[in-house]
Amino acid sequence: MYDIITIGTVSVDTFIKENFLKTVSDRKHLAKIGFKTGKAQCLSFGSKIEIEAPQIHVGGGAYNAAVTFSRAGFKTASFFNVGDDNDGKIIVGAIKKEKATPLAVVDKNKPTAHSFILLSKNGERTILVSRGCSGAIEKREIPFNELLRLRSGQVRTGWAYVVSGNIPFFTLKSLFDFFKRNKISVALAPSKDLIQLGLRKISPLLNYSKVVTLNREEASYLTGISYFKKEKIFKVLDKHVDGLVVMTDGSKGAYVSDGRTLFECGIFEEKKIVDRTGAGDAFGSGFVAGLIETANNKQPTTYNKKQVEYALRRAEANATAVIGKVGAAEGVLTKNNFLSDKRWKHFPLKTAKL
Repeated sequence: MYDIITIGTVSVDTFIKENFLKTVSDRKHLAKIGFKTGKAQCLSFGSKIEIEAPQIHVGGGAYNAAVTFSRAGFKTASFFNVGDDNDGKIIVGAIKKEKATPLAVVDKNKPTAHSFILLSKNGERTILVSRGCSGAIEKREIPFNELLRLRSGQVRTGWAYVVSGNIPFFTLKSLFDFFKRNKISVALAPSKDLIQLGLRKISPLLNYSKVVTLNREEASYLTGISYFKKEKIFKVLDKHVDGLVVMTDGSKGAYVSDGRTLFECGIFEEKKIVDRTGAGDAFGSGFVAGLIETANNKQPTTYNKKQVEYALRRAEANATAVIGKVGAAEGVLTKNNFLSDKRWKHFPLKTAKL
């Protein structure tokens, strides 16, 4: 039996400290030649450069979220695809080490996804991605019998946490239809690929989601509303989302709407910023873990201020802990870590009517 299953992409991540690179800033001229951020990283062409020993970790939305839920004490499974290679074995082994159950589809034709992450001193990163078989899941590969085991866990009805990545829409629609028929609760973290399909196209997925998490830029793009008009963004999303809409806003914190009330929080002090990879996954999965923990194994249709405050505190703590270590899930908190550390106790929350 499972309490929650994560669904999405996984990868092996190789981290390289980028102290051998030089950063050049020139917004006007660099933008003209394809550097949209106005910054570029340079190295001497044709040379051999000494680097520090790389660090290898497992990442990807399905894995990162599974670590959060397993460390929270939930019986967790993770559905993803890997290649028939050593990287795939590393990922499956890492999932098992976290006491979660891997539901892996093994692709015989494509390799496991692998990322090379160049880390700066302040924790920012440039990511080079070889997607391999990542997200190439077909309907026939979905383990529906395993998904049904969500209904026999300690959490009534069970949850599915979907990090859509580049999973085909048809596959996602099949999954959501199954969840709806079997009354399985869904939390959705839509990817750029999914958001670009447009609000009308993905509305059926949003309609059945108890929680939808996205950042402010993504929310603005999806709704077509100015980045600076957050209340209007929420009013549009609230019409499409069955449950809570969660919008992260970087160093400013996050917002949550239940269609009536807008909850707003800041962030915890970031004592040490090593690597921001995985912070979004840590926040989203931490929020859902918090909701489940406050629901006492029931499935409420609404959440009160106390529950949302706890979930936001859980989410921000998890994200803050993750950026303090190299690796997308290395710093994920256990439930005991969160409850016992005074650092995560004080967390102001504002509310306003929408």
